[in-house]
Amino acid sequence: KITFHRHPLRPTTSMPTHFKLYGTMPILSPEADGVYNIFRDSPLRYCGYANEVGESFRYQYPRLVTPSYILAFGYCLADAGSAGYRILTEEDSATQDVDKRSNQTRAAIATFDTLLWQTLASVAIPGGVINMVVKASRFAVARSVGLPAILTKWLPTASGLGSIPFIITPIDNAVDFALDNSTRKYLNYTE
Repeated sequence: KITFHRHPLRPTTSMPTHFKLYGTMPILSPEADGVYNIFRDSPLRYCGYANEVGESFRYQYPRLVTPSYILAFGYCLADAGSAGYRILTEEDSATQDVDKRSNQTRAAIATFDTLLWQTLASVAIPGGVINMVVKASRFAVARSVGLPAILTKWLPTASGLGSIPFIITPIDNAVDFALDNSTRKYLNYTE
């Protein structure tokens, strides 16, 4: 069985020492052999959070919301494609000893899992949460008396942007738990 990630930026250590998990697939860790995942190990990772920024600015710049979701979903698709391609092209027999399925099957499962995880944890759930935070802040600000106009306009946006760092880990953990107890269990890809 292959162990899945807990978070795209935090590799697990339950694999042999020369392997770590980045995303939904085992690859050699950068510490071991210099394998670099551009979607997880570079600033490109922040493209997955573009929709949260778009949701925060929804009421000031509504035309930015759709492009922010396009950018975030594009990141999800590229990461999923990369995950599948990496497994499809691997020649390493160590992974074959862990999972007897063909490279094509493992690549399809890794692509599906990465796309599902990224869609839920990076786009759908955080976008909805930020939208609710901004709406609640707008409601509260609209009911407040005597606030300067600039605060009335920008406080909801600031609350949306400010909440992003606090929602990431709980959402990631919830999505991990949900997938570990649903699709990953069904696909026999659990810890």
